[in-house]
Amino acid sequence: MDYEALGKRLRQERHKMHLTQEKLAERIEVSDAYIGQIERGERSLSLETLVKLANQLGVTVDYLLHDSIVISDDHFMDQIQQIVMNRSPKEKQLALDILKLMFTHLDELKE
Repeated sequence: MDYEALGKRLRQERHKMHLTQEKLAERIEVSDAYIGQIERGERSLSLETLVKLANQLGVTVDYLLHDSIVISDDHFMDQIQQIVMNRSPKEKQLALDILKLMFTHLDELKE
């Protein structure tokens, strides 16, 4: 778990909401010192606290944790396969053409 990245993201979202550590702590019924420790990556937090923070900040838990989630290539391929599974051959070809175009564009941006 990347607690520093989580803490940084929490701080950014708290600032967007114009909340102090004290006000956020009050809303989720923890101490402001605890919020500070979480934001600095010095403390872990329970799932319950994570959900409370996400709800107060108007973000999802997966957004807060996305630096800690590792998704394998197999997972991506499985998702693509699920998306196109019940599509017509024409729709599958269109999806493939869009992917090719997107990656061609991304490659051009790298140059």
